[in-house]
Amino acid sequence: MDDAAYGITTEIRAVSPAHYVFKIESFSLLLKNNIDIYETNDFEAGDQKWRLILYPNGDKSRNGVDHLSIYLDLVSLLKVGSEINATVRFFVLDKIRDQYLMKQGRDTRFSTMQSQWGIPRFMPLATFTDPSNGYLIDNTCVFGAEVLVIKNSGLGECFTPKEGTPYTHEWKISKFSALKDETCWSEPFFTGSQKWKLQLHPRGVLAERNKSLSIFLCLADSGKLGLVQKVNASFTIRLRGKDGTVYQERTSAGPRWFNRSSALWAWGWSSFASLKKVQEYLVGDHCVIEAKVTFLGTASRLP
Repeated sequence: MDDAAYGITTEIRAVSPAHYVFKIESFSLLLKNNIDIYETNDFEAGDQKWRLILYPNGDKSRNGVDHLSIYLDLVSLLKVGSEINATVRFFVLDKIRDQYLMKQGRDTRFSTMQSQWGIPRFMPLATFTDPSNGYLIDNTCVFGAEVLVIKNSGLGECFTPKEGTPYTHEWKISKFSALKDETCWSEPFFTGSQKWKLQLHPRGVLAERNKSLSIFLCLADSGKLGLVQKVNASFTIRLRGKDGTVYQERTSAGPRWFNRSSALWAWGWSSFASLKKVQEYLVGDHCVIEAKVTFLGTASRLP
């Protein structure tokens, strides 16, 4: 068995195995007494019960002649159709150098149909029994294992891109200077499958109060989104006169994500345009706020 061909890697490690260690004294008596297989007590790792199985003279049924063979066996009972995915590491101690030889396989799937995984040709017996290698000293050896269970949290999301077709909404405002509310809202409009509104602060907001016109694009029904659901869109907002003259135009720096978070349900500019300039622009105290919105897709939790 070629380790590389089966995805088995070999490393040298100083740290002891995290989950189970077992020591064998008088190893030669296993061979002398025809003990062909040794099963350890059960141990727990990743909320499951396991045991190690060692063939001191090789698992001949799997081409392990003249080798040590070692396996991990899942003891826990699984429901039919369920499975446990894990990365398995086997160890043998080199006492001379005070370090472990570790062999690790590919991620392995354990189930009711396949409850074991291991390495039939873990190490040649000639290598293992050679005292200069440090694995069998005074007829004693130490093996170990780590079982890194890969737990599926059940979390994930699906992004569904949409064909980017822009929609333009016009919000006509007469008597702009007479707007008294700190926050004004446009009528809702749809692009793609989403409902939007424009949020206007005629006297500015936060640090831009009494200095700038503040405008934001808002996802009108953000409260109806799921916890991990979000909407992707790019947009341009223009301030223009009734005759179509564009006084100010700003475009989002790439697509923006909108979700139910209080910080991410609206995007825009607190300093869209200075109030001084706005007063100079307006003719007859009329203006149009135009929003060009391109709906680009949604992301939601995987079912």
